[in-house]
Amino acid sequence: MAKRVEPTARQLRLAVELRRLRETAGLSSREAAALLGVNAPQISQIESGLAGVSEKRLRLLAANYSCSDGELIEALAAMTKDRTRGWWEDYQGLLPAPFLDLAELEHHATFLREAQFLYIPGLLQTADYARAVYAYRIPELPHTELKSRVEHRMRRKAVLDGTPFDAIVHEAALRIMVGDRAASRAQLSEVLEVSEADNVSVRVIPFAEEGFAGAASAMLYAGGAVSRLDTVVRDGPNGAAYVDSAVQLGALRTLLRKLEAASLNPDKSRDLINRVAKEL
Repeated sequence: MAKRVEPTARQLRLAVELRRLRETAGLSSREAAALLGVNAPQISQIESGLAGVSEKRLRLLAANYSCSDGELIEALAAMTKDRTRGWWEDYQGLLPAPFLDLAELEHHATFLREAQFLYIPGLLQTADYARAVYAYRIPELPHTELKSRVEHRMRRKAVLDGTPFDAIVHEAALRIMVGDRAASRAQLSEVLEVSEADNVSVRVIPFAEEGFAGAASAMLYAGGAVSRLDTVVRDGPNGAAYVDSAVQLGALRTLLRKLEAASLNPDKSRDLINRVAKEL
């Protein structure tokens, strides 16, 4: 097994799931290694994402761990066989690894749901809007990196060609003029245009909604091949945080339902977006 220098978030997720299967089986790393016929450090490397695992070895591990969830095993097996070299790899060494991880997560997602309160969701942003967001960063980004970040964000929009995407946006994000007035109008026009696609919906939480206290609930929810492999990305003080524990995912699904309940339906949301655009 060749040792990896920097595993991707997807590789780490496979590793985490194998560790969870072992822990559920009540086996130590040493015991799991003995069943597989390897040494304990090899199990540790697999479970930290530093070493890959073949489909054959994964199925053997699942059998040793008495895992009876056939759908989960098939989903994990597919991850071991995935050799996708996506467009995001063009940015290897040009952008921080989290940018590549996010694009890869979205590429493999079976559905995407996003909630934002101060910014338009990244997948709905125009290039001018994205450029204004990144240009506000302190310390300022070098021109080449600013250009790469904007280009990367625009290329992420390719997932909207078929992946179901549901966005919940607060009215505040519609009214804050991240760029100039013309760019802000163009951004709202882009949201309206993209939301016409059959696989895209945009719902707005209006300022008039009473009892709304969820403004700190921004997230991107990515559906996995099975629900256990769902992933939520949330911004934290040290960058993006990936959430994948069953308890936390359950809580965030509930939170999304509350946000949706506080939002207008898609048709009324479009009416509100049009009204805000005319007021700019």
